[in-house]
Amino acid sequence: MDGSSLTRRHFLFTATGAGTAALLTGCSGRSRPVLNVRPLVGAIPAQVLGQFRGQLRRSSQAATLQFLPEMQPQQLFTLLQTWKQTKAVDASPSGFLDGLPLIGKGGKARVADLVSLSDFWLQKAVQQQLIQPIDPQPITAWQQLNPRWQTLVRRNSQGQPDPTGPVWAIPYRWGSLVIAYRKDLLQQRGIQPPRDWADLWRADFSRRIALPDQARLVIGLALKRLGHSYNTTDLQAIAELEPTLRSLHQQVKVYSSDAYLQPLVLGDTWVAVGWSSDLLPLVQRNHLLAAVAPPSGTVLWADLWVRPQGATPSPSSLVVDWLNFSWQPEIALFWTLTGQATSPILLGHTPPDLPAELRQNPLLLPNPTLVQQSEFLMPLPATALTQYRDLWHRLRGDL
Repeated sequence: MDGSSLTRRHFLFTATGAGTAALLTGCSGRSRPVLNVRPLVGAIPAQVLGQFRGQLRRSSQAATLQFLPEMQPQQLFTLLQTWKQTKAVDASPSGFLDGLPLIGKGGKARVADLVSLSDFWLQKAVQQQLIQPIDPQPITAWQQLNPRWQTLVRRNSQGQPDPTGPVWAIPYRWGSLVIAYRKDLLQQRGIQPPRDWADLWRADFSRRIALPDQARLVIGLALKRLGHSYNTTDLQAIAELEPTLRSLHQQVKVYSSDAYLQPLVLGDTWVAVGWSSDLLPLVQRNHLLAAVAPPSGTVLWADLWVRPQGATPSPSSLVVDWLNFSWQPEIALFWTLTGQATSPILLGHTPPDLPAELRQNPLLLPNPTLVQQSEFLMPLPATALTQYRDLWHRLRGDL
């Protein structure tokens, strides 16, 4: 499959898809199966749902699709907790009210078939027994998935990474931590733009940087500059870490995880560190901004599909159909190009298989070397978390 043929199929898909497909479709008859999915807002392009409905129609499978989005990852995690606490009924409707998204037998909240969950929440979801393992065998492309993403979702019963543990989730999109900057302001001052994490320490950027208000990420930047892992478990063994971190602190104008874009747009900051999913649409709309994926490696994030406790133990054919459908190359490509995050299944394709608009966008598809040098933030022992918290408090002057 060459890039031009894949691009043509992308055009045909865009031209024939149901561009404004409704998220809740069909009516819930007694015998009609229901696929109930709780994604994040904006995570699934409407055209993808339209195409999936078309595939079901072509297979003569009448079904009701309920894709009911939530605004924040925390809301989805809270849903999982609520379903467990109330012992909600499963997602198989036996009557009209059971087909409604939030009501089941006896008026209890209905459990979804699939819920979107950030990899950040996976350990807690497993520990609290909010989700159940997923058998990956019916998913035809599972063996093609990059081993890094397979390892991410294999955990023991405490949510700790375990290469032989069960699969607790199916990754459906991912991104990375990147550096954004104001091209115009740097050009006016003759300042070279940042290219890697070490540039954040340059005197050019004194008090002009926005960093996430998160200990693991900021301390991780200093660890990365010193040649250590983002998942280092003994900070006290690295004598130069705290001085390096305090030097970075002197560069920062604002710490924020949710309001760091406005200062960059207004020019109050010249450089910002943030997630690719936040920065990609902004860079595409604003020609004054650019962003770079640091070649020394970065932090990766992933959004996952999980099966809540209380859902039927064996996934319905609709669940398997949806997971297989979303990993089809043409669908994964369209999802990536319209959704500001990358389908993990595309990592199995060599560059000639992919269109130029993806190959030439390192924020959507970093080169393989960068990906290999990057890391997911993995669960840390309690002693390590205490060290991160204490160092963060000292840095921020909270003690």
